[in-house]
Amino acid sequence: QVQLIESGGGLVQAGGSLSVSCAASGRTLSDYAMGWFRQGPGKEREFISAISASGTSTLYVDSVKGRFTISKDNAKNTVFLQMNSLKPEDTAVYYCAARRLRARIYNSRYYTSVQEYDYWGQGTQVTVSS
Repeated sequence: QVQLIESGGGLVQAGGSLSVSCAASGRTLSDYAMGWFRQGPGKEREFISAISASGTSTLYVDSVKGRFTISKDNAKNTVFLQMNSLKPEDTAVYYCAARRLRARIYNSRYYTSVQEYDYWGQGTQVTVSS
Protein backbone atom coordinates (compact mmCIF):
# COMPACT_ATOMS: atom_id res chain seq x y z
CA GLN A 1 0.00 0.00 0.00
CA VAL A 2 1.27 3.46 -0.94
CA GLN A 3 -0.02 6.71 0.50
CA LEU A 4 0.52 9.82 -1.61
CA ILE A 5 0.33 13.30 -0.16
CA GLU A 6 0.50 16.35 -2.43
CA SER A 7 1.61 19.75 -1.26
CA GLY A 8 2.67 23.08 -2.69
CA GLY A 9 -0.48 24.24 -4.41
CA GLY A 10 -1.74 27.77 -4.04
CA LEU A 11 -2.62 31.01 -5.75
CA VAL A 12 -0.29 32.59 -8.30
CA GLN A 13 -0.59 35.29 -10.93
CA ALA A 14 -0.46 34.44 -14.61
CA GLY A 15 3.13 34.12 -15.75
CA GLY A 16 4.28 33.01 -12.33
CA SER A 17 5.70 29.73 -11.09
CA LEU A 18 4.67 27.11 -8.60
CA SER A 19 6.04 23.75 -7.57
CA VAL A 20 3.90 20.92 -6.31
CA SER A 21 5.26 17.85 -4.56
CA CYS A 22 3.98 14.37 -3.93
CA ALA A 23 5.45 12.48 -1.01
CA ALA A 24 4.96 8.74 -0.83
CA SER A 25 4.94 6.58 2.26
CA GLY A 26 4.81 2.85 2.62
CA ARG A 27 6.94 1.87 -0.37
CA THR A 28 9.98 3.12 -2.22
CA LEU A 29 9.17 5.12 -5.35
CA SER A 30 11.89 3.34 -7.32
CA ASP A 31 9.29 0.60 -7.77
CA TYR A 32 6.63 2.97 -9.09
CA ALA A 33 5.97 4.93 -12.24
CA MET A 34 4.39 8.26 -11.36
CA GLY A 35 2.00 10.63 -13.03
CA TRP A 36 0.44 14.02 -12.54
CA PHE A 37 -3.16 14.72 -13.51
CA ARG A 38 -5.41 17.69 -13.04
CA GLN A 39 -9.12 18.32 -12.89
CA GLY A 40 -10.63 21.70 -13.54
CA PRO A 41 -14.15 22.74 -12.50
CA GLY A 42 -16.70 20.73 -14.45
CA LYS A 43 -14.01 18.89 -16.38
CA GLU A 44 -12.72 15.36 -16.62
CA ARG A 45 -9.46 14.48 -14.90
CA GLU A 46 -6.73 14.91 -17.50
CA PHE A 47 -3.20 13.62 -17.82
CA ILE A 48 -0.46 16.23 -17.83
CA SER A 49 2.84 14.47 -17.14
CA ALA A 50 4.40 11.13 -16.29
CA ILE A 51 7.77 9.70 -15.31
CA SER A 52 8.98 6.13 -15.39
CA ALA A 53 9.98 4.13 -12.31
CA SER A 54 13.62 4.53 -13.29
CA GLY A 55 13.14 8.28 -13.75
CA THR A 56 14.76 8.11 -17.18
CA SER A 57 11.63 8.61 -19.28
CA THR A 58 9.17 11.49 -19.10
CA LEU A 59 6.14 12.63 -21.05
CA TYR A 60 4.12 15.83 -21.14
CA VAL A 61 0.80 16.77 -22.66
CA ASP A 62 1.26 19.40 -25.36
CA SER A 63 -0.47 22.13 -23.36
CA VAL A 64 2.25 22.08 -20.66
CA LYS A 65 5.28 21.04 -22.70
CA GLY A 66 8.12 23.50 -22.22
CA ARG A 67 6.48 25.00 -19.13
CA PHE A 68 6.21 22.09 -16.68
CA THR A 69 8.94 19.75 -15.51
CA ILE A 70 8.40 16.46 -13.72
CA SER A 71 11.14 14.91 -11.60
CA LYS A 72 11.49 12.09 -9.15
CA ASP A 73 13.75 11.74 -6.13
CA ASN A 74 13.64 8.06 -5.22
CA ALA A 75 15.84 8.59 -2.17
CA LYS A 76 13.30 11.06 -0.78
CA ASN A 77 10.31 9.12 -2.09
CA THR A 78 9.01 12.30 -3.66
CA VAL A 79 7.93 13.36 -7.13
CA PHE A 80 7.85 17.00 -8.13
CA LEU A 81 6.08 19.08 -10.74
CA GLN A 82 7.69 22.44 -11.44
CA MET A 83 5.25 24.73 -13.20
CA ASN A 84 6.44 27.88 -14.95
CA SER A 85 4.71 30.48 -17.12
CA LEU A 86 1.41 29.55 -15.55
CA LYS A 87 -1.82 30.45 -17.30
CA PRO A 88 -5.37 30.87 -15.95
CA GLU A 89 -6.33 27.70 -17.83
CA ASP A 90 -3.87 25.78 -15.62
CA THR A 91 -6.24 26.34 -12.69
CA ALA A 92 -7.28 22.93 -11.36
CA VAL A 93 -6.87 20.42 -8.59
CA TYR A 94 -3.61 18.60 -9.25
CA TYR A 95 -3.32 14.92 -8.40
CA CYS A 96 -0.32 12.64 -8.32
CA ALA A 97 -0.68 8.96 -9.02
CA ALA A 98 1.51 5.88 -8.67
CA ARG A 99 1.62 2.65 -10.65
CA ARG A 100 3.42 -0.31 -9.11
CA LEU A 101 6.09 -1.82 -11.34
CA ARG A 102 4.71 -5.14 -12.63
CA ALA A 103 8.10 -6.35 -13.91
CA ARG A 104 11.58 -4.86 -14.12
CA ILE A 105 11.39 -4.74 -17.93
CA TYR A 106 8.84 -1.91 -17.57
CA ASN A 107 11.29 0.19 -15.56
CA SER A 108 11.50 2.85 -18.27
CA ARG A 109 7.85 2.97 -19.21
CA TYR A 110 5.42 5.77 -18.38
CA TYR A 111 1.63 5.71 -18.28
CA THR A 112 -0.96 8.26 -19.33
CA SER A 113 -4.43 7.02 -18.46
CA VAL A 114 -6.27 7.20 -15.14
CA GLN A 115 -7.03 3.48 -15.28
CA GLU A 116 -3.37 2.52 -15.40
CA TYR A 117 -2.57 3.90 -11.95
CA ASP A 118 -2.95 2.04 -8.66
CA TYR A 119 -2.79 4.83 -6.08
CA TRP A 120 -3.85 8.46 -5.93
CA GLY A 121 -3.21 11.43 -3.72
CA GLN A 122 -5.93 13.66 -2.35
CA GLY A 123 -5.11 16.54 -4.68
CA THR A 124 -3.84 20.08 -4.22
CA GLN A 125 -5.51 23.21 -5.59
CA VAL A 126 -3.61 25.41 -8.03
CA THR A 127 -5.26 28.70 -8.94
CA VAL A 128 -3.81 31.05 -11.54
CA SER A 129 -5.26 34.54 -11.61
CA SER A 130 -5.27 36.67 -14.74
